[in-house]
Amino acid sequence: MRLLLASGSPARHMLLQRLGIPFATLTPNISERERRGETPAGLAGRLAEAKAEWGASHFSKSAFSEEEELSESSSGLLVIGSDQTAELDGELLRKPGNAKAAAAQLKRASGREVRFHTGLALLNATTGSLRISVEPFSVVFRNLDKDEIKRYVRAERPFSQVGAFKAESLGISLFARLSGLDPTALIGLPLIRLTEFLRAEGVRVP
Repeated sequence: MRLLLASGSPARHMLLQRLGIPFATLTPNISERERRGETPAGLAGRLAEAKAEWGASHFSKSAFSEEEELSESSSGLLVIGSDQTAELDGELLRKPGNAKAAAAQLKRASGREVRFHTGLALLNATTGSLRISVEPFSVVFRNLDKDEIKRYVRAERPFSQVGAFKAESLGISLFARLSGLDPTALIGLPLIRLTEFLRAEGVRVP
């Protein structure tokens, strides 16, 4: 069985490496715009599924040329798709894109709770089996002053991160507390749920 991560996120790549399972990566090309009336949680789940399906239809066997086999058979393919959304007061937060927008987003979140939804999909491209989950996680920010926000944005440039921070690095200093079952969900790939899905597909973890 081969494992493919349909994501260009370095953070997700880093998280998946923790499992010690060989995998290849592919960056999906899909629209991440929400649909009319779609909830942040619904959007995260739909995009995770779409990324997994895109990966299954666009992968190349050559991507696995130097990867080790996960089992005795290398004919199967498991594709991981993941996406994350965040909301504040029920409003979807977008990737800031630049320093000004990142600072504004952090200022708005200061002293408040932001809810994250991390969608996960595992698609068995051989059998068509699809497992989907949306993992919730909440972050309560400290009361951040203008200088703290400015220093943080300058240091990490979190322009492509939902919530305008990188929890896996300096972003942890912005928080008062965290609430959720799996801290890896906040970073972008819920490993507890993923290992459950992998075991159900016959992959040994550990």
